[in-house]
Amino acid sequence: MENTTTLSSLIKSKDTAIVDVRTPQEFMGGHVAGSINIPLDEIHLHLDELKKMKQVVLCCASGGRSGQATMYLKQNGVMCANGGSWLDVNYHKNN
Repeated sequence: MENTTTLSSLIKSKDTAIVDVRTPQEFMGGHVAGSINIPLDEIHLHLDELKKMKQVVLCCASGGRSGQATMYLKQNGVMCANGGSWLDVNYHKNN
């Protein structure tokens, strides 16, 4: 698990892309402002795009799906961190 202070700093960085791996329907129900929606089952289709990003923080409803995406992306050379719930990421981004 990421250090909370480090994760908070990462989330607040203008160089960090917030990627929400929930379904488009869930994403439409609420999400972190400026975040990108790439559903977990499509993450492999965006590997090249994600590799070009400086820093990536993934989020979902509770942290489970974003944890799976984080493991997959790290195994494929993407610098990323699991932010857990999108509500937690939103809190860190705004506080």
